[in-house]
Amino acid sequence: MLSEFVHAHTTLAPVPFVPEVSLWQAAEPIALWEATEADGSSQPPPFWAFAWAGGQALARHVLDDPDLVAGRSVLDLATGSGLVAVAAARAGATPVTANDIDPLSLAAAAANAEANGVRVTTVEADLLDSDERFGVVLAGDVFYSREMAGRVLPFLRRSAARGSLVLVGDPGRAYLPEGLIKRAAYDVPVVESLESVPVRHTTVWQVT
Repeated sequence: MLSEFVHAHTTLAPVPFVPEVSLWQAAEPIALWEATEADGSSQPPPFWAFAWAGGQALARHVLDDPDLVAGRSVLDLATGSGLVAVAAARAGATPVTANDIDPLSLAAAAANAEANGVRVTTVEADLLDSDERFGVVLAGDVFYSREMAGRVLPFLRRSAARGSLVLVGDPGRAYLPEGLIKRAAYDVPVVESLESVPVRHTTVWQVT
């Protein structure tokens, strides 16, 4: 089972910048990626096993200002570990949807929600061409490639145009678009083997 794989290859530990939340996290990315491909199939990088800077910043932001999400429906887009979804649920959001196209990501998100005692619904689907409505849309670290940015930004802008509060967390990725509104900035501890530095200056932006 995917949940068993998550538990076997990670350790439950507090998130550095969001210690109120604990995640099942891996110590080293390459060995874990190799383990996901042990059956010979090509797998995406194990984004789900680490607390990325954008997600940590978003999680910190909603926990520090719970009125942003409390009592509202929330979508955590490209959820990865589910960190942002868990933080939103802890801040009083309901319902909370964690979305990704990687089944291991959703297994991790479910395990992390359980570990933190919150309710999160997981959805395995590509929602970027959909018009589903949420009170708040949260997206951490989604502008890391031209292709991803080109698909994500129109979805986020459509969501904002329909009245959703749309917040993204980004540590200065190459394809961060212009024209966003700065909400907050943090110096976020990160895994140095992934980011090449121990801390990433990370901004929470609002999409309009």
